[in-house]
Amino acid sequence: MALLDECEMAVVGGGLVGAALAWGLARSGTQTMVLDGEDLDLRASRTNFALIWVQGKGLGAPHYAHWSKTSAELWPEFAQTLAADTGIDVALSQRGGFSFALSAEELRDWRIELETIAAQSIGEPAPYEIFDPQALRERLPLIGRDVVGAIYSPTDGHVNSLRLFRALHAAMKHRGVEYRAHRRVDHIEPIAGGFRLTGEWGGVRARRIILAAGVDNERLAPMVGLRAPLKRSKGQILVTEKCAPFFSFASTTIRQADEGGVMIGDSEECTSSALTTNQDITAVLASRAIRVFPTLADANVVRSWTGFRVKTQDGLPIYEQSLTHPGAFIAICHSGVTLAANHALAVAPQIAAGTLSSALSPFHSRRFDAPKNA
Repeated sequence: MALLDECEMAVVGGGLVGAALAWGLARSGTQTMVLDGEDLDLRASRTNFALIWVQGKGLGAPHYAHWSKTSAELWPEFAQTLAADTGIDVALSQRGGFSFALSAEELRDWRIELETIAAQSIGEPAPYEIFDPQALRERLPLIGRDVVGAIYSPTDGHVNSLRLFRALHAAMKHRGVEYRAHRRVDHIEPIAGGFRLTGEWGGVRARRIILAAGVDNERLAPMVGLRAPLKRSKGQILVTEKCAPFFSFASTTIRQADEGGVMIGDSEECTSSALTTNQDITAVLASRAIRVFPTLADANVVRSWTGFRVKTQDGLPIYEQSLTHPGAFIAICHSGVTLAANHALAVAPQIAAGTLSSALSPFHSRRFDAPKNA
């Protein structure tokens, strides 16, 4: 097959992770091409809840808690730099986030988990506060009577999900990244001086590559001496019509976008591979949301969709450089929005320089080789 195109760096995948890395690479002076798939591929970006979330992350994995907190702290710089390149305001709001408990047991379990994370923490742990029902209603007068308390962390926030994705792609274009859609990579062949990436569309040659293809990384990684042990995690989201402002914070189950619509989520299916929504899950999501904010009972749902999270077997990211083919890197994570600042401003410059920092070694896939405790 005649290869007409060559590039310094090929990023396989144009979702949030791939786009953030590609933009960061271009800012570092690396000539970059993004090879993206189809709109209806099993993309995590389909169910992007747009949270910048630290609360509750890193139980038993203090390096992940620290990594998430570091990225959340970088987000203002990240958003400002994106706006400078594109003129797009991604509506960053970091007023804090609430986890709403509908039972005393739920609140107790969350408190114990956060205390454990704080005790295990690397550096200063993410701050949090526990609200009893009275204190919570003073802060959020419209909260439902079924809510027995909440945990609040000022480190958490959210953005406009559609604007973020558009801003990343506009920023790539601004920095000279060549974006090619409808380029599903079927095969990667290590060759002298780089890699040959091919599909039904043809092929390209790249001196170095980054696998940022979400769930498809599991198929692609072994071709270059890497691995991506994933588990299936399907999520579903409901979106209401635009409502009058009532909740200016973030939550893992409910968030009101800057434009007024309310996103409702936090479901997981581990067996389905269909993109269709599940009406039983829709009913559970809606019921819980109304218990938290009864005012939502009067809102109409205008959209719902599903997508597949990119979750490793332990839920933590993988950042790795191939030992057998050092020009190949892989980046896998579930929290593509939270970690976008790290990917663009920290990971991409490391890849551009040719080596990942030793600080990322806890996220190597070799951790899956460790014997499990009896």
